[in-house]
Amino acid sequence: MKHIEIFDPAMCCSTGVCGTRVDPALPRFAADLEWLKGEGVEVRRFNLAQQPQAFADNPLVAGELNQLNHLPIIVIDCVIVSRGVYPSRQELAGWLGLGFPAAAGEAASGGGCQPGGGCC
Repeated sequence: MKHIEIFDPAMCCSTGVCGTRVDPALPRFAADLEWLKGEGVEVRRFNLAQQPQAFADNPLVAGELNQLNHLPIIVIDCVIVSRGVYPSRQELAGWLGLGFPAAAGEAASGGGCQPGGGCC
């Protein structure tokens, strides 16, 4: 089974989608993680404020903690694939070898909007 680990900065709750100032990337990323679960990916997410031991127990992540701007850290198969940003669903799918459906209006050929195709 494929798995991904997310090491989030200190947040008020497990997803960061609470409080008065919600980063707009967080609800999108939470939805992307739910999508990954639906694709059969094991998702483990850790919050520095609530689960600091998980950060200390992972040697890859522990070595990054002196640079807090590196959080969030995304780890797939014991390799750090992203630091400091919440990646897009397309990036997550690519890293995990999952198919990613074309966006609505995008030509099936992968060439994007084609003249006369009604999307331009």
